[in-house]
Amino acid sequence: MKGDVKTNDLLVRKWKSKNVLGREVKWEFEIGEQFRRPAAGGEADLLMESSSNPIFTRKDTRQAFQWRIRNLPYPIETYSLSVDQDTRCCIIRTSNKKYYKKFSIPDMDRAGLPLQQSDFSMAHSNNTLIINYKKPAEILALEKQVIAEIQKTKESKEGDMECAPS
Repeated sequence: MKGDVKTNDLLVRKWKSKNVLGREVKWEFEIGEQFRRPAAGGEADLLMESSSNPIFTRKDTRQAFQWRIRNLPYPIETYSLSVDQDTRCCIIRTSNKKYYKKFSIPDMDRAGLPLQQSDFSMAHSNNTLIINYKKPAEILALEKQVIAEIQKTKESKEGDMECAPS
């Protein structure tokens, strides 16, 4: 996990797991996004994903889980959001059938809390669909405990490192 020390905002949460054979696989980003490098050298001739494809990322605020989907040019009336209680997933779809996305909220799954349709809200601006899910009190209390634990540890300041000059 990576966060901003001054504001206590979580910027990146990523997991690395092992496959069936025990070999480590690529990082799975839960919050934040992976840095995308342009193709270098001879890779430029190979197939490359379009820069106009929708990009789905998560960026949480203090009071809500937030997802941003860039490169979606349709008006807000086109989108519908539903909750599938059986699979504990949220589903975004457009009425023109141009976009469909199914995603879960791992924080809610870990806490074993049910998803409430009424806690979702959507906004759209600058070709970006913004979806918010209001954090329940249990999640807010847990995050407060984590922040308290982090603040207990001694913050290292610039210049406080032990360094024996040679």
